[in-house]
Amino acid sequence: QVQLVESGGGLAQPGGSLRLSCAASGIDFSPYPMNWYRQAPGKQRELVATGTSGGSTNYADSVKGRFTVTRDNAKATLSLQMNSLKPEDTAVYYCNVRVQLLDFWGQGTQVTVSS
Repeated sequence: QVQLVESGGGLAQPGGSLRLSCAASGIDFSPYPMNWYRQAPGKQRELVATGTSGGSTNYADSVKGRFTVTRDNAKATLSLQMNSLKPEDTAVYYCNVRVQLLDFWGQGTQVTVSS
């Protein structure tokens, strides 16, 4: 059974930082890209960042230069370092992995950026 568990969300001030973590279990996810998505109230879920098995990364334009995604295949973890946070980063953040056309999601962690 694939399980993804996020942690690290919370409240930050504009310009502040938060670090999210995702712990994966149930499979060897090292061959697969892993993703961070977010969903703000009233908006569609959007892809924020991807960490591939080969170590490359991709980011949404809205977070480039501010967010950094890292993965540790040995520990089966995916992290998202978020710096220079903006109010528009407020959302529920989800960890995701697609395995053979099946999408697996964590339960989500709330990030709120407000003064």
